[in-house]
Amino acid sequence: MSGLRLAFLTVVASSICTLPAVAAAESSYVYCDNGLRCFKAPCPSNSALDLVNGAIIKGVSIDTSGLPQSDKAITDQSDVLYSGKIVVRASIEHRTQTFTGKDYSLPWLVATRIVRTTTANERKHCSSP
Repeated sequence: MSGLRLAFLTVVASSICTLPAVAAAESSYVYCDNGLRCFKAPCPSNSALDLVNGAIIKGVSIDTSGLPQSDKAITDQSDVLYSGKIVVRASIEHRTQTFTGKDYSLPWLVATRIVRTTTANERKHCSSP
C-alpha cells in the first residue's frame, strides 16, 4: 500500500509543479490586421501584441475554436479581432503548414477567452485605429 501511496503522491507533486508552467504559457494579446500585404504565403499581414512583455508577433494566425460560445458569437458577428478591438487570453503555438511544397513553422494564437476591449494605445500596431 505504501508503494501505491508513494506513486500517487509523486503524480500529485509532479502535477502541482507543472501547473504554474501551463498557466504561465497563457497571456493577454491584441490580435489584428497590421496593414502589411504580400503576394505569396506565408503572409505576415496579422500580428499580435503580447500585453505582458510588449512583444509584437508578426505573421501570426488565430485559432478561435477554444473560445466559449458567447465569445465566439462576438468574434463571428463583427471585425473585433481583425481591427484589434478586443484583448484575448491565449497562448502561442507553432504549427507546421505547407505552402508550395515547403514546410513552415508558423505562430498561432490559440484564444481561450475574450478579456476586455482594448485601449487606443494597445491598438497602435494595427492598421486601423
